Amino acid sequence: MTLTRRSVLAAGATGALALTAGCLDVVLGNGPLEFDSDRVAPTEGALEGAGYEESGVNNDAIERTVDLPGGIERDVRAGVWRSVYTKEVDYLGGTREGAAFASVSVPGMKVAGRSLNPLDDMSNKELLERFLSEVPSDHGDISNIQREDSFDLDILGDGREVDLFVGQSELEGETIDIEIKLTSFDHDGDLLVLLGTYPKMLTAEAANVEELLESVEHPFEG
Repeated sequence: MTLTRRSVLAAGATGALALTAGCLDVVLGNGPLEFDSDRVAPTEGALEGAGYEESGVNNDAIERTVDLPGGIERDVRAGVWRSVYTKEVDYLGGTREGAAFASVSVPGMKVAGRSLNPLDDMSNKELLERFLSEVPSDHGDISNIQREDSFDLDILGDGREVDLFVGQSELEGETIDIEIKLTSFDHDGDLLVLLGTYPKMLTAEAANVEELLESVEHPFEG
């Protein structure tokens, strides 16, 4: 078939109309824009080896209103996976729920090349402040959190930068140091946030958290 300049222009116009129609559907659609993530979680073998047990798995819907070009507002619904695991450890003369691990998956939420995900521009410190409350522990609130170091781990087939934070908590009148390891990165269309916490004095838990980080699967099919 011979392509004339007129046929090429017509094809281009058709493509432009299709693209415009898609954008109009996004802008003028009646229902909310819906995005879903795939669950991310450590493997059962890694959890068993590190001594962690499942505390809770939730697939929640987060809804917000966003501004699109042209002054249009649309409702957005995002399905977010949260998987939390805890471990009882012996310290300060007792057995406590002192170590925890959480894995969070947030959908990319991209429309016409623009991200609608409010977490995209957050630093690891900001993500830590956002998600630390998801991690249960007997050592209470953690304050004075400072980033102390960073290192690379092989997670989901690539080298990922992990930040090490140290904060302080009060337990039975004593101040204890808490270590927190956190990494965040995009994988298969989702933003993943992985973090583990444990008392700094429990050096074995540092290695356990790293094993959990390296074991995660996304999508998790277990």
